[in-house]
Amino acid sequence: MSIDRSTIWPYVDGEPGEFLYSRYDHPTGVAAERKLAVLEGAPDGQALLFASGSAATTSLLLALLEPGRKVALAEGGYFGTGVIMREELGRWGLECVEFDQTGPPPDGVDLIWLEAPSNPFLTMPDLAAAATHPAKVVVDSTAATPVHLRPLEHGADLVLHSATKYLAGHSDALAGAVVSRDPADHERLWQFRQRTGPTCAADVAALVSRGLKTLRVRVERQTETARDLVERLRSHPAVANVRYPGFGGLLSFDVAGDPLPVERALRLIRNATSLGGVDSTLESRHRWEGDRVPVGLLRLSVGLEDADELWADLAQALAAA
Repeated sequence: MSIDRSTIWPYVDGEPGEFLYSRYDHPTGVAAERKLAVLEGAPDGQALLFASGSAATTSLLLALLEPGRKVALAEGGYFGTGVIMREELGRWGLECVEFDQTGPPPDGVDLIWLEAPSNPFLTMPDLAAAATHPAKVVVDSTAATPVHLRPLEHGADLVLHSATKYLAGHSDALAGAVVSRDPADHERLWQFRQRTGPTCAADVAALVSRGLKTLRVRVERQTETARDLVERLRSHPAVANVRYPGFGGLLSFDVAGDPLPVERALRLIRNATSLGGVDSTLESRHRWEGDRVPVGLLRLSVGLEDADELWADLAQALAAA
């Protein structure tokens, strides 16, 4: 894979060419962005990579909103999104109200922020209801990926990914992405990125391109294995509740009491944060999110290991619950 690590490109006959300065964009990043736009069914090239998923979230909010605007945020989604909105941008006048995304969004908001599916509760949004709302609709489709959902086809205005997860897919690249339906939104986000600097580096963009090549085969395999494990977990006496939207490699389940013994007993599955990689990971979310989630909630990101081997590890770890 060709990686152009240049930070500057010479002018052509005294005028700036297609590429000027790598904070604006660069060939390796643009190549990955064009691939992602195609996968999401977006207009040509209307995808942008950022330095992380959180950078993509923050950039989108700051670029498209202003002080005094209100966001309707899907409850039960990634807790870091709410932290950015309330604790960081709230100081700058952004308002945030949570709502049940399985129903219609509230009136009187300027942006609707959905998550498909939510992490770690795995609810799916009512995309049809959101599309009828006058506010712009953002869908964090990190866990669904374009393999299972293309939100622009369901009326969303913008699609956000923590590309660190399934898009890159190997737990070795930190990146975010936003795909836009409206050319004006795309241009505004590009302008904001080039002015403020959260651009994805060329080496990381190359890893995203690498991940996109195998995205479908990885996600389809992860989905098949996850469905198998969900059925086994639902019949296990130590498991009280299993959450799974029916597709994808992400699920969560509850055990009674302290989940730490289960984490400590793992052998094959990595007791680590994050998700979407080729290696399965499991962790308690209560340690990070507090009483927002049940004490015994464990989030499992299914990788590419053999399903029977994963179940053997889960079964022996659950014996410690």
